Parts: sequence; structure tokens; C-alpha cells
Amino acid sequence: MLSKWVKGALGLAIVAIVVAGWNLVSVTLPVARALDQDSRNTAVHVVAYHRALVLPGTLVVDVWGAAPTATALDVLRVLLQAAATLDERSYDTVVLAYRGRPRFTLPGFYFQQLGHDYGQGENATALIRTLPQNVRTLDGNAAFETWTGGMLGVLDRQMDDVLTFSRRWWMEPHTS
Repeated sequence: MLSKWVKGALGLAIVAIVVAGWNLVSVTLPVARALDQDSRNTAVHVVAYHRALVLPGTLVVDVWGAAPTATALDVLRVLLQAAATLDERSYDTVVLAYRGRPRFTLPGFYFQQLGHDYGQGENATALIRTLPQNVRTLDGNAAFETWTGGMLGVLDRQMDDVLTFSRRWWMEPHTS
């Protein structure tokens, strides 16, 4: 006869396996399969999962690694493709992490719209250029400004923000 401790440990192990399987089937594998369809993505290793594996309202898009040849465009394209893969699902928040460490967040509705727009063939450059103005710090504040003014000035500042965002998200592993 099994002791209560052994039964409890066995029960926890079963729950852990079910939770991990649910994440794998509902988020991780669909995103991985979609990213594998584009040969340009080989320079970037991104994994998607629910926060703490059990919070379905919070998606984590986690950059686990990038080849030295990877560019900001490579990682942002992967983010757009992940969003397009999951655009039928709604999340409260999407956490952008680097090797398991949260760096930024996106509102869930924005992530869903981003995926929908990218999936419908919207210009990726326009989506990427306006992405930073929707990025939030971990405490929920805007991480970047929304620029107004002349087209060339706005475009220049938006592209600077794209590079700064990329650097802070995954290019500089020591930042938080």
C-alpha cells in the first residue's frame, strides 16, 4: 500500500505532466511548427508557452538564443509569425522574455491584432516600425513613445526605437 506522501508525489507528477503536455500541444508545438516553415528562422530559437505553464491568460514568447548573424528583423519576424499562428487565441498579456527572464510585455489584444494583420499580408515593415509604441515595461508603463510630426522624422525615431527595443529584449543579455 502506498503512503500518503507517495500518492501525493505521484499525483503532483501526473498534474505536472498534464500541464506540460497542454502547453506543448496548445502553444509550443503550433508556434514551433509555424516557425520551422520559414528557413530564415534558423538563426533564432524562440519558444512560446503559458506563463508558469498554468496561466492561460499570459503567453510568454521567449528568445532562448540567436546566432551571431541574427538581426533585429529576424527576431521580430519570428514574433510576427508566432502572433499570426496564435491570432485566434486571446491573451491578457504577452510577455517578451530572454532565456526565461521577462523583459517587456505587450497587451494581449495588440498581440492578437498584430498576428491577424501579419497573417492577412499587412506590410511587415509597418507592423515592426510601430511595434515599440505598443511595448510595455514590466510594471505596465509605455516603454517607448508614440511619435508625431513629419514623416521622415517619425520614421527615423520609430526605427531607432525598434533597434533599442531589440537590443534591450534579446541582444544585451545582461540587461533587465
